[in-house]
Amino acid sequence: MKRPVIAFYFIPLLLCLSCGGNVEEAIHINQIGFHPMAGKTAVAAGSKESDGGVFHVIDEETGQVAWTGKAVSTGTWTWAGTRVATIDFTELRTPGTYRIQNENGRLVSPMFAIHDTVYNALTRAALRAFYYNRASIELEPEHAGRWARAAGHPDTLVHIHASAVSPDRPVGTAISSPGGWYDAGDYNKYIVNSGISTYTLLAAYEDFPDFFHNLSTSIPESGDGMPDILSEARWNLDWMLTMQDPGDGGVYHKLTSPQFSGVVMPHEDTDPRYVVQKSTAATLNFAAVMAVAARVYGPYDPAFALRCLSAARSAWEWAVSHPEVYYRQAKMNERYRPAIVTGEYGDVDVTDEFDWAATELYLTTGGPGYLEALQSDRLLDAVIPNWRDVRALACLSSARHFVPNDLATGRTGLSPADRQLAEASVQCILNLAGALYDEYRASAFRVSMGHDRRDFVWGSNAVAMNHSILLIQAWRLTGDHSWLDAALANLDYVLGRNPTGYSFVTGFGSRTPMFPHHRPSAADGLPHPVPGFLVGGPQGGQQDGCTYPSNLPALSYLDDWCSYSTNEVAINWNAPLVYVSGALQAIYQGGSSGTTGL
Repeated sequence: MKRPVIAFYFIPLLLCLSCGGNVEEAIHINQIGFHPMAGKTAVAAGSKESDGGVFHVIDEETGQVAWTGKAVSTGTWTWAGTRVATIDFTELRTPGTYRIQNENGRLVSPMFAIHDTVYNALTRAALRAFYYNRASIELEPEHAGRWARAAGHPDTLVHIHASAVSPDRPVGTAISSPGGWYDAGDYNKYIVNSGISTYTLLAAYEDFPDFFHNLSTSIPESGDGMPDILSEARWNLDWMLTMQDPGDGGVYHKLTSPQFSGVVMPHEDTDPRYVVQKSTAATLNFAAVMAVAARVYGPYDPAFALRCLSAARSAWEWAVSHPEVYYRQAKMNERYRPAIVTGEYGDVDVTDEFDWAATELYLTTGGPGYLEALQSDRLLDAVIPNWRDVRALACLSSARHFVPNDLATGRTGLSPADRQLAEASVQCILNLAGALYDEYRASAFRVSMGHDRRDFVWGSNAVAMNHSILLIQAWRLTGDHSWLDAALANLDYVLGRNPTGYSFVTGFGSRTPMFPHHRPSAADGLPHPVPGFLVGGPQGGQQDGCTYPSNLPALSYLDDWCSYSTNEVAINWNAPLVYVSGALQAIYQGGSSGTTGL
């Protein structure tokens, strides 16, 4: 059987070898490249000679100068403590492979491409990363290539933890809960983080259906009539459904071993597995995602869609009856054994989860009770979406649902309550995106990262990608391509236009993470990690005790297994990368247009 080609880049780092070792630095640039119609910016940081200096874009095939222009000083970027000059060569649109250098050759960039399908391979690999993180299945060479591995964690004999008992499931009961994705670099499965991750993939499909319908990732389900992105999400949805107690509708917080495993392959981790305490946060995340799934999968599998909707309704009812069941792992461990010390995903403010779940159930069912539970004005309090705060997801779904219809066209078909919800959602998105755009314009590094120190947190690269999702949504609402410039700038940032000089996606670019905190990549004995994973990225917390090159937030990154605080992978970081790279590819290739008329 023909094996699929796994498309990713390993481009040798280009140095100015003729300079006798006098190369001062590499120019920071998106190491993958650019669509011909997109903006194109590089950054020279820390060098006085770059301010106002002349730079050339060199065609690698011919050696000829394809573009010449001057760098423009944009000031000092506080988060890296460095002077910055930007090089804008947007007007270069000719497909090819290029590098940038200054006149004396001391400043040189990695190679990069300009072509029409520049982000196809990246999007495919970022989505395939979910396949590589599947639990309970063998990854066969036909689909996984060199990263094939044995099945791990069948999860057909999962114990009910003492914290999770119910009348029909006492201590000692075992349930079957196979499938799903490993959450991050570890081998556990968490509902809260699955919620935002699965939603983001479903949202990518809803917003750019043509592009994602045609994106094949060579997974076992490819060619079965369902888009691969939905087949991949279905793998996790099927697992999530097993995490709901059929007796009452509540949802277990996570499926986990008591402790993190060692650096072993999945099949070598044979510790007992448990489902642990139901929580309001997990149950509401579950309700929201299942309500979305009921909409998305209806055309492909009506029976599955109905099952998702029934599960969503049941979960909502449990959460309404149990509005403050918070997962506090330390307190739980004071009462129950075995003690659980894996990722907590604790959250003691679930008003945002209630808003999100109520919104999704209302959009799917039209049930007035869900709308009554939602305070539209509270959507204006939304922040950048993350696993702990999902209120902005309610804004994204409402805008997606209403704006292409009555609100955008000016028709009067919306009820007053619907119009209030729609307008609050639009304002929510434009407020958040507007602040990000202002920071992008003011930033010396020309990114939206840094308007708040909290941008440089654990998983900062995902923060950048979630910024871009909001900016893309603002473009969809207005048709103004300025929003896309800011969204693309953040993708450029994670692909190399950052002060570390790394492209933060494994296997993509000239300098990529080689030692991510990802157990299969560390334990498989292969020289290269599993491709397509976005690592967490720079942040100054340094919670792991490793030795870092800098304490500055944008430079505090280490490509080492030790650095789980900057170099781990996670499904909620990859999902927005899938969305952003796929969306920008779809937009620039002409497959989508903004929703105008507001």
